[in-house]
Amino acid sequence: MTPSASFHTVLSDTPVGPLTLFASTAGLREVRFGNADPESGRRSTALPLSNSESPSGTSPTSAGSPPHSARSVPILETAADAVHAYLEGAEDAFGIVPLDLDHCTDFQRAVYRLLTQVPRGSLVTYGEIAQRLGRGAPRAVGQAVGANPLPLVIPCHRVVAADERLGGFSGGLHRKAALLELEGVRTRGSGPRARVAVG
Repeated sequence: MTPSASFHTVLSDTPVGPLTLFASTAGLREVRFGNADPESGRRSTALPLSNSESPSGTSPTSAGSPPHSARSVPILETAADAVHAYLEGAEDAFGIVPLDLDHCTDFQRAVYRLLTQVPRGSLVTYGEIAQRLGRGAPRAVGQAVGANPLPLVIPCHRVVAADERLGGFSGGLHRKAALLELEGVRTRGSGPRARVAVG
């Protein structure tokens, strides 16, 4: 199902660089690392970390789009607040954020439900997820994790290989390591050899 409207906002200053949040009218739909260019036709509202607004009381918008008050997109405001809470150490910051996963497969959604149950500062392997699901192989789980449209919100950075290598991450391994370190999980190495530091 294609959402009837789509909005985005950029959080410009986080420990992993800018984050662009996309939402439909149904819920948060995507999180991208960086100041992403919205797809054609997407309307935008800015909710920077400072929560500052322009003198007119409306937020900057993309060219050709009508202005929107930050308060007119409550899903994005809730999601931005949740990102703040997560970065400040909240355990379950994203539990209140409505998600729009209609564009994901049933198997992906099953994997993502399990990922949201992995506590902050904890790790799980691809094989463990497959075992908990009772279906699919670690490789299939890895593909679902790699397709996660909502990193941070659905904490795919907490998934590692059985040998404690960090594995892949849509935002790059340096961001995965940074998120784990933020949660108190030490890492060592870089690139394909990066792994969890044990002991």
